[in-house]
Amino acid sequence: MGYDDILPHLGGFGRYQRRIYVLLCLPAISCAFHKLAGVFLLAAPDYRCRLPFELANATYPLPDERFSMAYPIDTLTKKYSTCNYLDANFTDAYWVGGTPAAGVRPCDHWVYDRSKFESSTVTEWDMVCDRNWLRASADSLFMVGVMLGSIGFGYLSDKYGRKPIFFASLVLQVIFGVLAGVAPEFFTYTLARMVVGATTSGVFLVAYVIAMEMVGPSDRLYAGVVCMMFFSVGYMLTAAFAYFIHGWRMLQIALTLPGILFLCYWWFVPESARWLLSNGRPTEAITVIEKAAHCNKLTVPQEALDKLLEEDKAQQQDDTNEPKPSLLDIFKYPNLRRKAMLIFFDWFVNSLTYYGLSWNTNNLGGNPLLNFVISGAVEIPAYSFLLLTLNRWGRRTILCGCMILAGTMLLATMAVPDSQQWLIVVLAMLGKMAITSSYGTVYVFSAEQFPTVIRNVALGASSTSARVGGILAPYFNLLGDYWQPLPLLIFGALAFVGGVLSLLLPETHNQKLPETIADGENFGKQKTVPGGGNGGAGGGGVGGSDRDVERTAEELQVLSKPEAMADAEERGGNGSSGTDVKEKY
Repeated sequence: MGYDDILPHLGGFGRYQRRIYVLLCLPAISCAFHKLAGVFLLAAPDYRCRLPFELANATYPLPDERFSMAYPIDTLTKKYSTCNYLDANFTDAYWVGGTPAAGVRPCDHWVYDRSKFESSTVTEWDMVCDRNWLRASADSLFMVGVMLGSIGFGYLSDKYGRKPIFFASLVLQVIFGVLAGVAPEFFTYTLARMVVGATTSGVFLVAYVIAMEMVGPSDRLYAGVVCMMFFSVGYMLTAAFAYFIHGWRMLQIALTLPGILFLCYWWFVPESARWLLSNGRPTEAITVIEKAAHCNKLTVPQEALDKLLEEDKAQQQDDTNEPKPSLLDIFKYPNLRRKAMLIFFDWFVNSLTYYGLSWNTNNLGGNPLLNFVISGAVEIPAYSFLLLTLNRWGRRTILCGCMILAGTMLLATMAVPDSQQWLIVVLAMLGKMAITSSYGTVYVFSAEQFPTVIRNVALGASSTSARVGGILAPYFNLLGDYWQPLPLLIFGALAFVGGVLSLLLPETHNQKLPETIADGENFGKQKTVPGGGNGGAGGGGVGGSDRDVERTAEELQVLSKPEAMADAEERGGNGSSGTDVKEKY
């Protein structure tokens, strides 16, 4: 009897579970604030060189006839230069003369258009022209923090428990979030934001694991997708904060302070019963189970609790004697190696495109706030689409179709004339919707491709590939300063190629999942038969397991959303990759 066998005695997804689930989904909103805040904190408004005769409080507007006399034409963008001005004395005679000066001088001060963004880190620290790489580095280092946080807080939550690490992360997030808002210079701001990035893993991902560890197999797909939707709600609410708060310092602090509300969770949210069982604390686990049963007005039979403790103890003994898998095992076998490289590339491309599009809304033209809201809103139908199709059409069909669609939409922006900015926004948003669906699918598809004995480390490596994509995305967006559609074309080309290459991966829907390395190597070499059969994974060697590995469509979600649950159910593991698997959030 596993923990999932206890859940029916607790009423399945009963009142107690629903209450805790909703409470633990709310931090996704706060974490979305921090993930997407850079769009406004690092906003780069229109700007021009401050001319020698202008005062420090000069305003951006300048008569058209003076632009031609003050600034040279940038040979790359074919627009007036924003980093150089003409070397002239700018006397009345010069303005009247109508002949621009021949020489140019580099800017040392700038005037910003504050009609859209009253202030940002870019305007305060002049991160433009030859310093524009700093704003990309700020977002990039934030994602470095996310990657380090998923590793560090994932390990700590496995060792010391979900609950204490959740609250430690929350306190750090609030402290460093406020510190970023009062930072006196760029280095302090970036360091504080990097720590905040790390805490998003500790806050939301750990909370997500607690929530999913109390949900039964039949409810996990819906619970996981609804949790993603909370993130999308936070995505859109970030724009509401930016609409009312125009100064970047107050905006950063305002987006941080809601995290204080979650401190009251200490009295409402229990430690994960699964974690307590797997870490030799059965008495506390039974207390949590009985509390849930009491809240749901049910009683768990004593024999069920006794059997749970006995089997958990035996499972821990078995795990102690099992050798730990190595990432290198993936690369020792040609078929596994080929599939792993394709999966790593898919994760890289999905993360790069998702964050690249999310952070690029200011460069699409039109109203940046409206673009941002639409970019978040399209995620809701994208996730709803997964609920309706993921267990019907198959994982490969959805992954390939969505990535190819995203690539096609983004590549189509190349043909849009400059006068049709609205069409660029529409195509970019369609691409964002498609890549959101594919990003959700790749979690499921990847978990089902790798054999059980190596699934945790393989998904950890996949997640690292995704983080690399997120780290590089801001630098690709910088290319939009030279040609607006260029980042979209790069994202589109990579998404299209990734979608086509994914056709080389075997379908996993309604197939027996590979258990051993041999199963994983054989999986996909032969044509699999829907509903089980021998296929590539179901051959004789199941590594000595006496358990049928065929899952229902709902049970497959155990291996998709967090891996922590799959590991706890099938192998009694600690669930570290459950945190890794959800690193998008």
